[in-house]
Amino acid sequence: MKNKPTLVVALGGNALLKRGDPLEAEIQQKNILTAAEVIAGLTADWRVVLVHGNGPQVGLLALQNAAYPAVKPYPLDVLGAETQGMIGYMLQQALKNCLPHQQVTTLLTQVRVDPGDPAFLDPCKYIGPMYTEEQAIKLSAEKHWAVKPDGSGFRRVVASPQPVSIVENAAITALLAEDHLVICNGGGGIPVTDHGQGLQGIEAVIDKDLSAAMLARQLKADALLILTDADAVYLNWNTPVQKAIGQTSVSSLEELQFDAGSMGPKVSACCRYVRDCQGIAGIGSLQDGRMILNGKKGTLIMPG
Repeated sequence: MKNKPTLVVALGGNALLKRGDPLEAEIQQKNILTAAEVIAGLTADWRVVLVHGNGPQVGLLALQNAAYPAVKPYPLDVLGAETQGMIGYMLQQALKNCLPHQQVTTLLTQVRVDPGDPAFLDPCKYIGPMYTEEQAIKLSAEKHWAVKPDGSGFRRVVASPQPVSIVENAAITALLAEDHLVICNGGGGIPVTDHGQGLQGIEAVIDKDLSAAMLARQLKADALLILTDADAVYLNWNTPVQKAIGQTSVSSLEELQFDAGSMGPKVSACCRYVRDCQGIAGIGSLQDGRMILNGKKGTLIMPG
């Protein structure tokens, strides 16, 4: 077995469902096939650990769950576990078809969070489909949801606490040692608390980029790659003078300000990983995956 460096990849929701796509399994499977081909290409040079988002899927499950009033709706941690199985299955199958001789394993993953995290008082994580303002107001009143604007529409928002540690970290390490391509921390991980009386689920959705960066730190990975719907990190984003940032140092990037609702958390997560592990971190679009790590596309963050 070739001793390859370890790469943690965070796969954005756009790889599963593009903005505006219907939340249908057939569409997701088609998009996942494209993602799997890119991830499979990375395995030539890296031991890959794959983390995926679940915002649209967990929101859809919550809607379906609430549609049958005879049964009390399942909590978000249980729905998150369901999405890990569903999305993990589709990714695992697509990757195995691309890499017939590669062991591919999906691991149900719990992530500890602090129940006192201030995020529980300020929901900000988007889940589920887009709504018009009229629909959002109605759903907020009927279901006691928090809703916020997202682009041209509105979406439900839920608490997104900081990840503290990964319960199944030893299992991930063991699978990597046996050369498995590991799919884990799906949707950022199933949020749980642990206060001396065993693990307990809690209603939240963890940001998958923060979870992937924490996983990369725990594994002491050599690289972190965040694949999103932007082709790079931009200065002055969405203005006439916007400019893509190519290869840069972590100290240079930390001096800049980015949108707290989109690119900011990705940049912060990457910078912390690079500082702690002295690895490299890339941010960019799915199709550019390998070239981002080579510094030819996207944004590549280096130590220093």
